[in-house]
Amino acid sequence: MPQFIVVLVIIALLVAFLASSIKIIHQQKIGLVERLGKFNRRLTPGPHLVIPIIDRVQYNLDMREQVVPFPPQGVITEDNLMVNIDSVIYFQIVDPERAAYEAQSYKTAIEQLTMTTLRNIIGGMDMEAALTSREEINQKLRSVLDEATGKWGIKVNRVELRAIEPPPTIRDAMEKGARAERDKRAAILLAEGQRQSQILSAGGDRESAILRAQGDREAAVLRAQADRQAQMLRAEGEAQAITTVFNAIHAGQPDQGLLAYQYMQMLPTLARGDSNKVWVVPSELNDALKGLGSMAGGAPQGSDEGGFSVADPSRFTAPEKVDVFAEIEAQKAEEKEASEATVQQAIQEAAKLENPGLSGKRHKEPSQVPGASALAQVEAQSESTAADQGRQGVPGDQVDQPANTQYVGDQHFGGQRPSQDQ
Repeated sequence: MPQFIVVLVIIALLVAFLASSIKIIHQQKIGLVERLGKFNRRLTPGPHLVIPIIDRVQYNLDMREQVVPFPPQGVITEDNLMVNIDSVIYFQIVDPERAAYEAQSYKTAIEQLTMTTLRNIIGGMDMEAALTSREEINQKLRSVLDEATGKWGIKVNRVELRAIEPPPTIRDAMEKGARAERDKRAAILLAEGQRQSQILSAGGDRESAILRAQGDREAAVLRAQADRQAQMLRAEGEAQAITTVFNAIHAGQPDQGLLAYQYMQMLPTLARGDSNKVWVVPSELNDALKGLGSMAGGAPQGSDEGGFSVADPSRFTAPEKVDVFAEIEAQKAEEKEASEATVQQAIQEAAKLENPGLSGKRHKEPSQVPGASALAQVEAQSESTAADQGRQGVPGDQVDQPANTQYVGDQHFGGQRPSQDQ
């Protein structure tokens, strides 16, 4: 039994010895073995056998890139302003033996070196340069640290300044300046936008005015052309009406009776006007009224009743003359006041062309103007009589005819106008 216990103890010691002699190094790590207190060898990742009690793995260094942030620290700038700088450094161990034996604590050494180097760099800059030259500060800081940590077997890859905080008063002033700059830029952009908007609006108004003017011009041209066509058509219609009236009057062979009848037909038209209350009756119309009374049969043949002489029955117009009068009446009703003046003027011009001597000799008997319009003869005689009486200082015959006045010729027709069938 005691022998069995001794065997078990020996086996346990052997297992413990073997277990302590096996060392496993993880990936991206390097182990440093010291034998009896002196550096012996480097252990790479994987399992290794060491002599227990004699060999000892003193350091197990991480070969990956390490990130070490530093707390914010106050730094004085060249213009004597205190700023707080928060930095971070990225480094990597390239020589494990130097990192383990050249510096007691390489992380603490790097931190202190970074602080002193940062103070030196920021101390040579003013506030504005420190705030706007981060890349330059990073490059200077990395070059100084890389050179200083090279003997420690460490390579500084880069240094970043996470924040540079100026004093509160400076920060407020900077915020106000930044706000003013932003407001200025916003005002400039707004003014530029309004300028562009006004330019575009003015251009649109200009184009609109041009198009509107062109449209008005084209509309005016079209209206003028339409008025011209209408006037031409109206003139053609009036010319045809004048020709028809002129031919009808010439075909009817007008005499004194027709002259009086036409004048009596014009009296209602004259009476309807507001300004036609005074009529000038030519003295030559008496002879025509005498013939009209004789045709109406108001007195026996050869009598002198009412101051009218009896006319020969052969002077009555033929049936075709009645149609001529009806046509004249219809055309006058259609033309109304606008065409009436043109017709009268054209008839006067036609009468002058028939007898050129009519303009030179104003006072002339109606029977001396063969083929002229009866209405033109009445107007010519009225104008001649008024002119002669004006030269003699004697006013012409004026008749103030009210609206309900009975016509003079109606005495011979029983107070009624003769119809077309008579």
